[in-house]
Amino acid sequence: MNKLERQNIILHEASIHNRVLLNDLSTLLNVSVDTVRRDIIELDKKEKIIRVHGGAQAIGFQPYTYDTQAVYSHDEKAIIAKKALEIITPNSVSLISGGTSNLELARLIPNNLNATFFTPSLPIAMQLIECEGLEVIFLGGRLSKESQIALGGNVIHTLAKIKFDNCFLGTSYLDVEYGLSEFDWEVVQLKKAMIASSKNIVSLSISEKLGTQQRYKICDIETINTLVTELDPKEAQLEIYKNKGIQLL
Repeated sequence: MNKLERQNIILHEASIHNRVLLNDLSTLLNVSVDTVRRDIIELDKKEKIIRVHGGAQAIGFQPYTYDTQAVYSHDEKAIIAKKALEIITPNSVSLISGGTSNLELARLIPNNLNATFFTPSLPIAMQLIECEGLEVIFLGGRLSKESQIALGGNVIHTLAKIKFDNCFLGTSYLDVEYGLSEFDWEVVQLKKAMIASSKNIVSLSISEKLGTQQRYKICDIETINTLVTELDPKEAQLEIYKNKGIQLL
């Protein structure tokens, strides 16, 4: 595999999952970590990717300069967001994590909808406050510089005191056998707390993420109540999720 092929794979993986790790890319590409690091440095200099500690982040995931043209699979994520809107009812209290699919959902919420949203994601909070009818509560804590999500004990402690109608989970890795997973241990603990505090767990995921997994497990697939993808719910690819008792949108 030559350098161009390696770098195209790196860009693709970052686009799908927003963030990728050096070690994971090294295993995927069957090259040394130093080789991957050099590729990322080069891609960063070309402004095709953002180099972060331990890996890289997609250009499209820049919360303060959200550009639909730069967001990977934006059209698919817009379809997902429109479907997820059906779940939000007037006067409901919902919890929403970070990610570009959730950010798209936040962008599409009608200005006159009366509802309450809690979020540990600073970009999501900034988008939600544009809606006049919403009450927006930011779950504060130590902010991750890469994802602008509040992490740590303060957030988890607050979540334990509330019961939410819906939890909209941004999904990085989802596998029918392994369940939901992440590479960041602190994000895993946050999402576990979000799930434990919510009645209805909604996973928003482009179909390319289905069948993927990471080292740290969040929950079994059966924990998810609703899976929202850009696909028609009758697609054969989704049958295995339906068989697990998951509602498909």
